[in-house]
Amino acid sequence: MKKSLVLAMAMALGVTASAYAANPFSDVPAGHWAYDSISKLAAAGVIEGYGDTTFGGDKLMTRYEMAQIVAKAMAKGANVDKLAAEFADELDNLGVRVANLEKKADNVKITGEIRAHYEDYKDTKDKDNSTLRTRIWITGQVNDDWSYTGMIQNQQKITVAGNSSNTGEETTEFQRAFINGKIGGVKVEAGRNNASILGGEILSNRADRVKVTYGKDIKLAAEYGKLSHKEKEYLAEKYAAVSLSGKLGPVGLEAVYVDENEDQGLGKDNDIWAIAANYALTKDLGLKAAYLKGDVENAKGEDDGWYAILNYKGAKAAKVGSWGVYAGYYDLAASTYIANGWNTSYANDLRKEGGYEGFKVGANYAVAKNMLATVEYVDLEGKNDGASDDKTLWTELKLFF
Repeated sequence: MKKSLVLAMAMALGVTASAYAANPFSDVPAGHWAYDSISKLAAAGVIEGYGDTTFGGDKLMTRYEMAQIVAKAMAKGANVDKLAAEFADELDNLGVRVANLEKKADNVKITGEIRAHYEDYKDTKDKDNSTLRTRIWITGQVNDDWSYTGMIQNQQKITVAGNSSNTGEETTEFQRAFINGKIGGVKVEAGRNNASILGGEILSNRADRVKVTYGKDIKLAAEYGKLSHKEKEYLAEKYAAVSLSGKLGPVGLEAVYVDENEDQGLGKDNDIWAIAANYALTKDLGLKAAYLKGDVENAKGEDDGWYAILNYKGAKAAKVGSWGVYAGYYDLAASTYIANGWNTSYANDLRKEGGYEGFKVGANYAVAKNMLATVEYVDLEGKNDGASDDKTLWTELKLFF
């Protein structure tokens, strides 16, 4: 049986190739009479080629192979009654199971990542730390407009000499559970997820929140949430945030306002205002900068701050050998951020000591497909007189699957 019989299913699916990815097969050129049909079926996951990127349309197929293709087409909603009748025995024995698996695979996706890191930080603690963290992400499509995402995290602390507080304990938590969707032209996210404000420089922490976003080229976003790590001394109880972002020629701009209640580190409510810009100096070199201002002064009477970050290239997990480097300088009073997304364990603790001033440099490299290595060094000093320093060397290897 020739593969040309598969084209009947393309008609059953209603071929309109423009809505799908380009044909992936090297032996089916754009001018081929079956190009549109084959492109549609390949994009829908109904047919697959051979390992050498060819379709092999003149090769003979077994009834077993054809039954699998029919089952996949049925799972996609194609009306292939005649083909189903022809391969009824094969579908009864195998195809129904294949179709059921295909439906489940389309509706629920499971991905994950593993991170092994070693951290050498020298401050008043002067300790090392090493952790193996595994995250499993589950995404389910509710309908065309709404999806659900959950994340399970397992974290194993690896005992390091000289760190008596690290006894090798292990925890497993269901850390994220949220829905994404849209109501009219408004995007909505609700549930427990990581809240990131100003790229994580103001806030990067798990929160129970609702966030709505409107617009494409110019985006208006608003969110309200309660942070889930309230035992940390530097965190606020609740927060609300509004941001407006867009581009002015080659410059990306963002304005942010955050209203935080019951700030445990500052001892009172606090408002944060910030404006940030990013600009591509060249194809590979980018600059980000921001000015931030809070309501609460530290011991030196400071309530504002700024930072600037240079990024050159950047490693991509799918591209082996890709790499990047970055460097940033920071001068931030305590009231200009809540909990940033830095790697170092001690940076946010300096919020209790008036904020921090210092630099961060790092590099990343794709050592293999879906394997990223990162090395980062942080040197920060607390802003209050007699405050602690944070000198941290962070190394990590991430695997994605």
